[in-house]
Amino acid sequence: MTSEVASAEASVPRRRTYSYLGPAGTFTEAALAQVPEARGQEWRPVRNVGEALADVVEGRSDAAMIAIENSVDGGVSTAQDALATVPGLRIVGEYLVPVEFVLVGRPGARLEDVSLIAAHPVAYAQCLQWLSETLPAHAHVPAASNVASAMGLLDGSSDADAAIAPPGILEHHELELLASNIGDNPNAVTRFVLVSRTVVPPPPTGADKTSLIVELPDDHPGALLEMLEQFATRGINLSLLASRPIGDELGRYRFVVDADGHLEDERMADALMGLRRFSPRVTFLGSYPRADRAVVRYPERYADDVFVEARDWLRGLISGEPEAQD
Repeated sequence: MTSEVASAEASVPRRRTYSYLGPAGTFTEAALAQVPEARGQEWRPVRNVGEALADVVEGRSDAAMIAIENSVDGGVSTAQDALATVPGLRIVGEYLVPVEFVLVGRPGARLEDVSLIAAHPVAYAQCLQWLSETLPAHAHVPAASNVASAMGLLDGSSDADAAIAPPGILEHHELELLASNIGDNPNAVTRFVLVSRTVVPPPPTGADKTSLIVELPDDHPGALLEMLEQFATRGINLSLLASRPIGDELGRYRFVVDADGHLEDERMADALMGLRRFSPRVTFLGSYPRADRAVVRYPERYADDVFVEARDWLRGLISGEPEAQD
């Protein structure tokens, strides 16, 4: 290889790989489409959250997009548990995808002929009111995923007449659109996070979120309150607090926490140090920009310069400096 060719190859940027819950047409793919740096890169469809995160840890992918919370069904337990137990991961961004569903059939299908509907159980539950009003005599056959429900119509593995699926399925497969916007909650949203290997958090923007997993030191009255006080006494609002069983015995839980603010904020750094002293295990999942870009508001007494001044005051006491008179 000549030096000119080697130099030319070295100048070509390496294509990055992103794992997502596939196949094409899923809500997860729609979330990944919101990531500017992922456009034009390699997208790797996987079958589950565990496979997506394993791709990141083992180097097959640079990052993975996973669903972590739904406004109707709450936290995605498989994702929360995986982030709690798989080391070396960081959340570097979050993305919101409206949860919309369509009813699709094989080419030429008609809505009035539908009697058996394939759907993932969660999707079915979120469309049940529409189905009961529009197709009251229908029957339901469970599907492994939102896309699998539609794919079964095309590959002949499903006896269903129609399927509930994400709208994106129509961009990839020849299906008959029988009805749009069939979800019962028009405000339903799923929150996704982009996960990479451990990296330096992106710089604070003023509209940030910090995600943690915290275990209580033991089971005693007020233990949870003591954990929450680490945030409350520093003026930090929590946008998510969810409990998940640790699994080693009954009654032992870890807590998934989303706190408003960034690791580099003085109040957040102080809270994390408090948590570290209090808890036997604190897992820092990342500080990253909020998807809604809403600026974090807090009382002035919790501003960064207040924490800095308090530390300077304490150092002065230790060093024997005379106190300035206010």
